[in-house]
Amino acid sequence: MTRRNLNQNILKDQEASSSTMTEFQRDTEKLSFVCEICGRSLKDKNSMKKHYKTHTGEKPFSCQTCGKSFSTVAHLRVHIRTHTGEKPFLCKTCGKNFSQLNTLNIHMRSHTGERPFLCKTCGKSFSRVDHLNGHTKTHTGERPFQCKTCGKCYTHLSSLTYHIRTHTGERPFQCKTCGKCYTHLSSLTYHTRTHTGEKPFLCKVCGKRFADGSNLNSHMKTHRNDKPLHV
Repeated sequence: MTRRNLNQNILKDQEASSSTMTEFQRDTEKLSFVCEICGRSLKDKNSMKKHYKTHTGEKPFSCQTCGKSFSTVAHLRVHIRTHTGEKPFLCKTCGKNFSQLNTLNIHMRSHTGERPFLCKTCGKSFSRVDHLNGHTKTHTGERPFQCKTCGKCYTHLSSLTYHIRTHTGERPFQCKTCGKCYTHLSSLTYHTRTHTGEKPFLCKVCGKRFADGSNLNSHMKTHRNDKPLHV
């Protein structure tokens, strides 16, 4: 074997060793991103930095419009859309727009009927994990959110937030058309349809449309023995 061939073989062995070591280091690094506070495993260093802020409470990204702060740039971008009204994510089924992709994905389940989150106690399924979590408390009886004014307890933080407004009189959701204010966003959404004429809830049996889901549910009881329309 010539000296040149010998050097080439040595170089290949070194590269192979280096490659193996790199793969080993990568695997080790993947396993090394474990939160020392809660034990959660993260896929990379950047994810660990973002996650760590949930423990420290650090919120370095501030909204220049209202001053509210966020732990990540992504959360700030989503928040800014509440000021700009931007809704870049379109439902191709009904044409409704959303400010967040996650909200669109949840909305799509209202069309597909998908309910992937299953209660292990009673078997009831839900389209959203937070709805499942709230439902689970109906089995445990847990009501961890208490009103400091009257002492009433709730299973959901959102329910407590709405309840507190009965004490404060706050109505933060205002109609841009007529100025009427509401305590619930859902109430404002329903009211807005009285101006736009929007009726997004379709009866698949007779084709009648409704502005509110509860009205559709009540209407469906008139079709208990009827077959759906063939579109």
